[in-house]
Amino acid sequence: MELPADVEYVENANLFIWRPHGVLSEALVNNIIAFVREQEETLGRSFNRFTDLSALDAVDLNFNYVFHIALYRRLSYAGGKVKSAFYVASSDAEHYAKLHALLTDHSPLQVSIFTELEAAAKWLGVPIELLMPQE
Repeated sequence: MELPADVEYVENANLFIWRPHGVLSEALVNNIIAFVREQEETLGRSFNRFTDLSALDAVDLNFNYVFHIALYRRLSYAGGKVKSAFYVASSDAEHYAKLHALLTDHSPLQVSIFTELEAAAKWLGVPIELLMPQE
């Protein structure tokens, strides 16, 4: 499988990790959503996700875009329960992650926001070392 930039797959943990950097834009989010959907179809199964938003310089999204993306993910996702953890370090990133979590609530996508890697690792059921950035 060819992974996009800033993405890694930990097969034995059934976990995709995305670490975007720079500016989080609609184009970047559209690309990762297309990749995730393709992998769900290719692998024929669901997988948990960890999104590390701590290396972002800025977030260039708006409410309308996040609303539509979250609604799309909520309505188009037909797999089993999936955990999607967002690690945030800025109020902008946290704001949009919370909006996404709110809009996907009561769906198979279980979204949670974390400010500590240890808590995210525990929630995902993986060793914290998997979530630490590789320098």
